[in-house]
Amino acid sequence: MIEHMSRRERAVHWTKATGVLPAIKIKADDDVIPYVRAMHEGGARLVEITMTTPRALEHFAAIAAEFGGEMLAAAGTVLDPATARTAILAGASVIVSPAVKPEVIATANRYGAACFSGAFTATEVLAAMEAGADMVKIFPAALGGPHYMTNLKMVYPEVNLIPSGGVSLENAADFIRCGACAISGARNFFNYDMVKQHGVGWVTEQVARYIVIVAEARKDAPPLP
Repeated sequence: MIEHMSRRERAVHWTKATGVLPAIKIKADDDVIPYVRAMHEGGARLVEITMTTPRALEHFAAIAAEFGGEMLAAAGTVLDPATARTAILAGASVIVSPAVKPEVIATANRYGAACFSGAFTATEVLAAMEAGADMVKIFPAALGGPHYMTNLKMVYPEVNLIPSGGVSLENAADFIRCGACAISGARNFFNYDMVKQHGVGWVTEQVARYIVIVAEARKDAPPLP
């Protein structure tokens, strides 16, 4: 099944299947591959690296070369079509924008990449859907809380929501039970201090814990109103 999917279809499928979109924020002199491999071993199949990260384009190319499509790179904080195109050509399979940018969504669609558009209000969510976004990343999720996902799903039952910003081990299940299809974040999946104390295995364990939480929450998720 997977082998017959386009990379856009694969990105959406894997985000829903794993229920996680972890992000890595690294220093300029760091090699991203060990951290990405740790996330892959934990069960993740996508990893977001923001365009504000030094050498982001090199990281996309390295991930594509290392994993051969078994781990997809998502370019985060993409604000314009030129950046979207450059990231895709470098190896990114997903374009993530913090706001609704129809021209960015169109560029991702044109080059065969998935687009996870940022949004917050109901109006912004609809604008992202109408522009062709595959999934909508609600940021900052902590502002609305888990039940805000239910509010949005009540009016847009077909939307794929990914809360980001304020998601934790303690509330991730609530976001899923309230209608999110996956959860995202940076420090909750990758934390330099924790890696320094416990090694890169901490990243693997953290990703795996979130995947289990999402799976268990789906099992007992009540029907949405």
